[in-house]
Amino acid sequence: MEKANIDLSKYSALSPFELKDILIKAASSRENRLMLNAGRGNPNFLATTPRQAFFQLGLFASKESELHLSYLEKDVGGLPNIKGIEQRFLSFLDKYNDEPGIGLLRKIISYVGDQMGISPSEFLQESVEGILGCNYPVPSRALRLTEHVIRAYLSKEMLGNKVSAEDYDIFPVEGGTAAMAYIFNSLKENQLIAPGDKVAIGMPTFTPYFEIPTLKDYDLQIVNINADPELNWQYPHEELDKLCDPDIKIFFVVNPGNPDSVRMSDESLDYIARLVRTKRPDLFILTDDVYGTFADDFTSLFAVCPHNTALVYSYSKYFGATGWRLGAIAMHKHNVLDAKIKVLSAEKQQLLDERYASLTTTPRDLAFIDRMVADSRAVALNHTAGLSTPQQVQMAIFSLFALIDINDSYKQVLKRIIRRRYTALYQQLGLPVPMDETSADYYTLLDFETIATAFYGAEFGQWVLNNIQPNELLYHIADQTGIVMLPASGFGSPRPGGRVSLANLNEYDYANIGRTLRAQVESSYALYQASRK
Repeated sequence: MEKANIDLSKYSALSPFELKDILIKAASSRENRLMLNAGRGNPNFLATTPRQAFFQLGLFASKESELHLSYLEKDVGGLPNIKGIEQRFLSFLDKYNDEPGIGLLRKIISYVGDQMGISPSEFLQESVEGILGCNYPVPSRALRLTEHVIRAYLSKEMLGNKVSAEDYDIFPVEGGTAAMAYIFNSLKENQLIAPGDKVAIGMPTFTPYFEIPTLKDYDLQIVNINADPELNWQYPHEELDKLCDPDIKIFFVVNPGNPDSVRMSDESLDYIARLVRTKRPDLFILTDDVYGTFADDFTSLFAVCPHNTALVYSYSKYFGATGWRLGAIAMHKHNVLDAKIKVLSAEKQQLLDERYASLTTTPRDLAFIDRMVADSRAVALNHTAGLSTPQQVQMAIFSLFALIDINDSYKQVLKRIIRRRYTALYQQLGLPVPMDETSADYYTLLDFETIATAFYGAEFGQWVLNNIQPNELLYHIADQTGIVMLPASGFGSPRPGGRVSLANLNEYDYANIGRTLRAQVESSYALYQASRK
């Protein structure tokens, strides 16, 4: 293997998402060659039917608007009227019965009435006004019926219906990214964290998540809770026992993991729940469960520690909707953060009273999730807070699409797509396909030492570890083959390797990645043999 033609040492401090731009440049440097970006996590599949339903609903909404102010010029419409809206909608469905998305809309209007006890007319009015975007979000935290729908979806997909949908609140936000920003900001503004406090982070993890706490905005100390690759990336009990430290304010975890793509085992969930119940009832848990829908038999930490946990979910990966920026924060109505706010010192309480006094005459009764809504608009602009209403409507349609799909047909298709790609990569690499019931397989970590050892033994594996810099290998692969992977070390992985997304390329591309890595192994082995002469 040739040495990289640039000095990669100066890029060692870069986030893997910034390093990727250098790798993409290398991968794109040769004519007549396709660059394959296996580093980005956004999928190349998406849910078509709920999008079609959204667009058809938009057409109906525009027709509803045209019913009013029709005496004016044709480009002006008015606000829709709930009176007779259900019958007009059914007539619309009949008229366009064979158009894409109409079938789902017909099922939705039946489902919300028959299965959720929601008035179809009220649902239609909220959806029509929402998709038109003609009003501010009211309530600002979440549209009333949309919140009901999102809760039902999360209860099914994330909670195994172990927590009553009526027992927690939802804040729709601009994707998981905004969720994290809002949560950490409100923790600071409500004096629940302070510079120097400890936050435990399940490692490895999505890179920004261990970058955020160290920013000067927060200046928190990080305690690593290390998953063990020898245990298929589960957390050993001795690592979880670090959470017994009373100085740790937050346990932050991605489940299933990124980049390992493994869900927490039931044993780990039970262990954490027991630890919280018996030793750390004051611990706040923040769980990002965006990949939960790709795992078999998934259960969120929110389901087993509901009073201590905030659940972050994003629609981006499962529905192929990264550009829509759709996410949600779920918090139990009786949670540890609200309890902590109530016992703050008199001085701190007074400061918070002053901060939120413009919102309510009883600021001390304001729930943390509602403080987040206010903080997201610097409090003074709280009256304009909330996720845009068209975004909320699309969230509701995505959610209902999944709820109506009682056989999980869409989910099974996605799992088959991802697992075929996973199999193609490892088969062409020439190694057995790793299989485990806790794997979600959205990503795979290609451990260079482990791969080298599997082919030519532990001595060669150690030689690779000692003689080949991971970033240099990734650069070389990008430069020579056009394939971009992200460095595993950038996610806090204890082993050198590359993260490959199994979501954003085609099956033959993953087969090519496998063949390329096999060729790199052979090239490195030749160097190893030469070094021994």
